[in-house]
Amino acid sequence: MATFYHRHHHHFSQHHLHPPSTDLRRLFHRLTIASSLSIICFSLVYLLTGGCESELAENSEIKSSARDFLAKASGWRQEGNGSDALGSGHPAPETNSSGKEWTAARRLPQALIIGVKKGGTRALLEFLRLHPDIRALGSEPHFFDRHYARGLDWYRSMMPKALDGQIVMEKTPRYFVTVDTPARVHAMSQDVKLIVVVRDPVTRAISDYTQIISKTPDIPSFESLAFKNRTTSQIDSLWSPLWIGLYAQHMERWLAWFPRNQIHLVSGERLISDPAGELGKVQDFLGLQRIVTDKHFYFNKTKGFPCLKKPEGSSKPHCLGKTKGRTHVSIDPEVIRKLRDFYKPHNQRFYQLAGQNFGWH
Repeated sequence: MATFYHRHHHHFSQHHLHPPSTDLRRLFHRLTIASSLSIICFSLVYLLTGGCESELAENSEIKSSARDFLAKASGWRQEGNGSDALGSGHPAPETNSSGKEWTAARRLPQALIIGVKKGGTRALLEFLRLHPDIRALGSEPHFFDRHYARGLDWYRSMMPKALDGQIVMEKTPRYFVTVDTPARVHAMSQDVKLIVVVRDPVTRAISDYTQIISKTPDIPSFESLAFKNRTTSQIDSLWSPLWIGLYAQHMERWLAWFPRNQIHLVSGERLISDPAGELGKVQDFLGLQRIVTDKHFYFNKTKGFPCLKKPEGSSKPHCLGKTKGRTHVSIDPEVIRKLRDFYKPHNQRFYQLAGQNFGWH
């Protein structure tokens, strides 16, 4: 009896030491931890999937709004004219949440200013850079005449980044007169648009010589270089300042590779007297809206050149550098007369090729 009581009491004591409620609490505690971990895992999964997507969508909307604002500010979207945001006459592409259509990339140029030296190419490039749909390289890369062996990948790497719909361009005036360049440009693109700024070849030659003498003051006189024999008045047409002005000869070489409607001729004289008019024609040729207009220019009487009221990236007026609009060296009027006689038949041939008379006497 005592033994039974002892055993029973011992069993009861053990049972009393580990009541069922303790086991339940432990089980509940484990379930609580497990459910907490499940909630944490679910939250992480949500953040890494749905949450990120909504954030991307929100960012995309912000970027889209910013683009719309920038587009309106820069004049890409012109209300009521029925053309697209980029001025190409086609509907603007819809942008998705990734914004791929708006990614800037380096591309080969779609337009080239190929000539002529001392014709006004720098002025034209600076004026065109006011247009939001033009991305132009500031320096002259000389790819097709000097660095062709470096390849198109190198050439592309030189170009500024541009959005879809923007026109990439560069200027190298020597292209117009180098023999191999037309075929090389054609190999890059059959559809490239070519721009040539031309100027009275006599005035151009004197301007060219003025630049040369500013760098090498000890060279012979203009007269002695222009003539093979001063006594017989035989002109040295192979002297670079005179040879560049044989526009018909160079134009024929380009027309062997490109149709006339892919070559736009800019009057160097009118680029000075009526910059907005000449820029309007160039914008038409490039298929762009006429955004650069007469409101962008004022005439500087001291330099005798048009200047920009508000150039790209600045609120201050800007004129071309000191090297532009130099005072030409004085040339014997008789020499000028002989040069005009020399160029006359060449100019007439050029007018026929161009389909317009530039009025050089």
